[in-house]
Amino acid sequence: MADDMARWLNEHAKPLSTLTPGAPLEDLKPLGEALRGTRIVGLGESTHGTGEFFRLKHRIVEFLVREEGFTTLAMEASQSAARALDAYIRYGTGNPERLVSRLGFWTWRTREMVDLVEWLRAHNRDLPVERRTRFVGTDPQRCTDSVEAVTAFLRRTAPDQAEHVRAMDVLAQARPASLPDPDKALMRRAQEIAHLVADRGQQSNPDDDADEALEHARILVRAADLVTRPLDASAGEDGVYAARDRYMAEAVAQLVDDNPEARVMVWAHNGHIAKSTYAEQVPALGSRLRDRYGDAYYALALLFGKGSFLARRGDDFQGPPVRHRIGTGLRSLEARLADAVSGDYYADLRAAVSPAGAAPWLHAPHAQRGARCWPPGTM
Repeated sequence: MADDMARWLNEHAKPLSTLTPGAPLEDLKPLGEALRGTRIVGLGESTHGTGEFFRLKHRIVEFLVREEGFTTLAMEASQSAARALDAYIRYGTGNPERLVSRLGFWTWRTREMVDLVEWLRAHNRDLPVERRTRFVGTDPQRCTDSVEAVTAFLRRTAPDQAEHVRAMDVLAQARPASLPDPDKALMRRAQEIAHLVADRGQQSNPDDDADEALEHARILVRAADLVTRPLDASAGEDGVYAARDRYMAEAVAQLVDDNPEARVMVWAHNGHIAKSTYAEQVPALGSRLRDRYGDAYYALALLFGKGSFLARRGDDFQGPPVRHRIGTGLRSLEARLADAVSGDYYADLRAAVSPAGAAPWLHAPHAQRGARCWPPGTM
């Protein structure tokens, strides 16, 4: 099986000339060919916070936007806070470092992420508004901006109801599954607020930003659902893991379904962009997109076969990060790929399922690394 893998990879792997953004893009042309007919590409990473992955993703985004006509970067980040970053990327409003730092996760607070945001802004600057690349968050959690936006809207349109939104303050920094609520009282309150915003929106004038307020209210409903669901991965579709990936998939689907010309890049962990399951059979974001769009969804995982990274163990969010090494054996998929072909390369594994390129190793289970790293470039 290992010989089959090495033989196929040596015949089909396409070398990457560099990981550095701004370099010539000729070596990425095979990726463009593989993406013909796709509308969504999942840009994965086996570790959050790894500088090499971020730089390579920046370079891939440049290629997909400039050469392949992709229109939107959707990221595993706060739906609420991402709206302000989108305003910077499309219109130049705000400070990029501050806006990146507010995306809800410390893993994105890096120099590499700011560099990508500034490239997107530079790319958009001289384009007509309708052709500018968008930035969208897909994760409902961490919704401070939504609490503030809904409160401000109701103060203008229903002053006697505005203070009721303060019940949603708890959602601003709450983690998924951190507020057990079997009766879903918090979610029902969020739904009531969303209905109120929709009602006031129908009666308001265009200057009240009713559509924007309603979208923020809907984010609060999704966030309330996440923080009150059970954490146990074995809960299946009722668990928080499945709900989170389902909400992220719905956010991407809305982008695609609302605009027939849209092509979307989805930045998330390898586990999320996978076309199968993770964490005790939780349907991944990518599996939902595959089920909905078939071959119009392409999953591009980023792996590394040698090196080290810092990450906390398991659910220990407070302990010091621990160094983890890769490349000391052939147990993981990454190490086997690195042993088969040296250097940096891209391989389209979809091509290997054809009769001429079938490889049994593709259909066998493989272990791979997955972690949230402690990024050396954290701002």
